[in-house]
Amino acid sequence: MFPKEFRYSPRNLIDLLTEMKDTSELMVDLAYSAMVYDDEDIAEEVLNLEDKMDTLDYHMKMAAMLSTRRVDEAEELLGVLTVAASSENIANAAGDIAKIVLMKMGIPMELKVALREAEETIVRATVAAESVMTGRTLGDLELDIETGMWVIAIRRSEDWIYDPDKETRIRPGDVLISRGHDEGVPLLFQMATTRKFVPKEIEHDTTLKDLEHAVDIIVDMKNMSELSVGLAYSAILFDNEDIAYEVSALESEMDTMKYELQHWVLETAKHVEDVNVLRGILHLASASEAISDAAYGIADTVLRDIELHPIITLAVRNSEEVITRLQVEKCSPIVGKTFSELRLETETGLHVMAIKRAERWVYAPKGNNVVQAGDTLIARGSRIGEGALIEMCECKLRQ
Repeated sequence: MFPKEFRYSPRNLIDLLTEMKDTSELMVDLAYSAMVYDDEDIAEEVLNLEDKMDTLDYHMKMAAMLSTRRVDEAEELLGVLTVAASSENIANAAGDIAKIVLMKMGIPMELKVALREAEETIVRATVAAESVMTGRTLGDLELDIETGMWVIAIRRSEDWIYDPDKETRIRPGDVLISRGHDEGVPLLFQMATTRKFVPKEIEHDTTLKDLEHAVDIIVDMKNMSELSVGLAYSAILFDNEDIAYEVSALESEMDTMKYELQHWVLETAKHVEDVNVLRGILHLASASEAISDAAYGIADTVLRDIELHPIITLAVRNSEEVITRLQVEKCSPIVGKTFSELRLETETGLHVMAIKRAERWVYAPKGNNVVQAGDTLIARGSRIGEGALIEMCECKLRQ
């Protein structure tokens, strides 16, 4: 294979960093989709996007070098290049997940099903001719608010539409690949297919000892790696050391979980005839841990007190998946309610990553966590969902 040739063309640093962030996060979503559904087409697209990331990384470095003349200017852009490099590392890890499919590594069906039920899950649904979606655009449907799900790819006959926008019109027969909170899966599935969603039942593989334990570790690693990325961008967006330290703690915990999983694989390998059934698990664990490492690289810019150039903030805010912070007032109607009752993910499409309560932080809040007056919520999701969350949290005017 010949090395790829790059040709420089002037690009805006903000646009480049925004595109790198969006592309790397799309790659992670697509890579997990490819693995869960054994789809080689999606896996190949992940590798194509990896080539795109290489090109973006080249232009980012060229633009940064050409925009500096003095040492102080170079120092100002150090944080920008650090975030860009971390996005590239996230993309590389996504490429490794996609290779699990292309190299036909063993992934137990139990794990594929469990990943569909993770905190942010993936579902595939075919649009029926009589569906309410048929003929309407994604912008009209506002699925993120209606179901809490976000369409990341559409298969139309033999063609794929990756990262569709609000102008994309849904046609009968389209296969939607969507991600979001697990509560939204039956809602989106029924909207698309007009049929009730029935979770797939599987026969458990009795040849792999303590497989459920290994599956639990992998699902936790996926959830934690995605949380790490969201918190890392939050840390630099709000220049918050507390959140950055939490990313560091998650990275250390991910290391421990990877070592525990490696030990399980070595122990289990003694009891199986074909060790290839375990290769995919090891590969997936390493890739998830690499995503967490990259997230720490982003958060480390805050911990090392590297100057956070305004380019970083603008890029994160311009991203397709926004990060928002808002305070819950005493008069807010959500005060005193649990997250399970509020169903914020399905009502707004936003995922609450953290709560600041007085001087204490609660990361990845559970369904039984109660919202209190004065809480600061940090959430990520669509721009439309951000507006819906603000509306839910604001004080209602008396009639």
